Amino acid sequence: MRNANRLVGKTLGEIARHIKPGVTTLQLDKIAEEFIRDSGAVPTFKDFPNPFGNPFPSSICTSINDIVVHGIPDGKTVLKDGDIISVDCGALLDGFNGDSCYTFCVGDVSDEVKKLLKTTKEALYFGIDNAVAGKRIGDIGAAIQQYCEGCGYGVVRELTGHGIGRDMHEEPAVPNYGSKGSGVLLKEGMCIAIEPMITMGERFVCLMPDRWAIKTRDGKPAAHFEHTVAVRRGKVEILSSFDEIEQLEGNLY
Repeated sequence: MRNANRLVGKTLGEIARHIKPGVTTLQLDKIAEEFIRDSGAVPTFKDFPNPFGNPFPSSICTSINDIVVHGIPDGKTVLKDGDIISVDCGALLDGFNGDSCYTFCVGDVSDEVKKLLKTTKEALYFGIDNAVAGKRIGDIGAAIQQYCEGCGYGVVRELTGHGIGRDMHEEPAVPNYGSKGSGVLLKEGMCIAIEPMITMGERFVCLMPDRWAIKTRDGKPAAHFEHTVAVRRGKVEILSSFDEIEQLEGNLY
């Protein structure tokens, strides 16, 4: 699990080098797929089925501005100055899955949107702090919800984090909202993906005609950050990494 998630972190770091105005989302997808396959792994998202029987056609999800998750890369969508883009990446290495997401700034992004990104990223770590043995799933969601709603943002409820291991999506679901002390008991050695999806406006979302992309109903931006972690006693172990990205970005927000 460590190796698979480190690879995902390195892939996101490689993608970060190419995020700038004028680049298409398809270019980012090709960079990611080549990097993952050259590392001896398989991009898990490619051909992953949805409930409608539509296989996902790409290796990463590229979700721009008001697209919360599952944006499909294509050659027509060009990054513009002021955009934000969430890149969700998964890889299968030696039978185990890695999964992580980061929301990037494209060029000069407004302070208002940067604040959304900062809050969402901070919320991820508040959730992670609660992913220790003896606590419950609800403790993670409660920490994320309380922080984000306290800052005036919406918390998407239709989409959740998840267990992860030999399969990309395993039990239990890991909502970004909830009540302290509720839900599945966290036990040492469990691996889960924690991924707050936070909106600048109302929390409500809708499905796009491609039956993959999910956008905010009010058209306002959304941010998405994700780490895969291992539950431990006393302190969680973060298996994925933002180190490569943060070394490139510096102190953006």
